[in-house]
Amino acid sequence: METCIIHISLKQNVSKRRPVNLTIREDLLANAKSLNLNTSKAAEAGIEDAIKKAEASKWLESNKEALLAHNLRVEKEGILL
Repeated sequence: METCIIHISLKQNVSKRRPVNLTIREDLLANAKSLNLNTSKAAEAGIEDAIKKAEASKWLESNKEALLAHNLRVEKEGILL
């Protein structure tokens, strides 16, 4: 009989939090409240998503030349096997 051990971390990122003031469209805030959403968590999730997208865009821009050179080499010589 095989034994499979799976480790699942339930620990969330519990970084220190601090209060901030945000300006949010009234319609979004009203919809969030009507759905009983935690607006702080929703804002954090949106900011995290924006950070990930900005970092990915920055990485692509900083590696643009290397990616183009790689694609050109693959186009000319094929993929390495």
